[in-house]
Amino acid sequence: MLTITDHLGTAHQFSKTPQRIISLVPSLTETLFELGLEEQLIGITKFCVHPYHLKSVKIHVGGTKKVHVEKIRALKPDIIIANKEENTLEIVDSLRDICPVFVTDIVTVEDTLKTIEDFGLLFNKRTDAQKWTDKIKFAYEDFKSYMNDKPWHSSAYLIWREPYMAAGGETFINELLKINHFSNIYENFDGRYPEVEIRKIRIQGDPELVFLSSEPYPFKEEHAFEVGRATHHAKTVFVDGEMFSWYGTRLFKAFQYFKALQERLD
Repeated sequence: MLTITDHLGTAHQFSKTPQRIISLVPSLTETLFELGLEEQLIGITKFCVHPYHLKSVKIHVGGTKKVHVEKIRALKPDIIIANKEENTLEIVDSLRDICPVFVTDIVTVEDTLKTIEDFGLLFNKRTDAQKWTDKIKFAYEDFKSYMNDKPWHSSAYLIWREPYMAAGGETFINELLKINHFSNIYENFDGRYPEVEIRKIRIQGDPELVFLSSEPYPFKEEHAFEVGRATHHAKTVFVDGEMFSWYGTRLFKAFQYFKALQERLD
């Protein structure tokens, strides 16, 4: 009998290793695949786009904010993987009578490592999980050494337009900004993703850098111009949103991406 507690403190018991997995979290779908669990993945969301071929071979059970409960029930899963930020409490509660819902809550690099270790235990993939945590830890330490002599820059990380929204504190994005020596002018604003008035950005922190994420909003050049006009002399930079917001095994690639980003900004 395996007993494992998820990140919200709910204890789950399994008499055998779960074999039918539904993932409601795109970055964790990728992580489960990287742990060698492609065959066990029976359902994913329409936003689970990595690896690409899963879209055509796995059953879609909805999005991250709205799921098809009866479709999930019909798949008879042994476990559902969810996330506190990606999926609402209403969704999680609506699925609990189907099977255990393992809810993750990931804000830091350490949280990511813990999640991979938990999956190793849950799905009897301890060796694969150890390989990935070792790789990520090595890449993390290497990147911290790389950043030792790099200066800090004030920044804003925008994720949406109309209204403009930014990454605030207590987010994975904010954590990765800090690792990159980008201080976030919206870190202490209310909410994880506060609405912001671009025309007030100078008095809110007047950042040196404004990052325009590739997701969830598809920012374009005209938006960079619009934002740039509101700042003093900020540089607007398009960045890969997956590298800043996808936790799990993607973090290994992210540290390589961050080095390239730092070189672009030098």
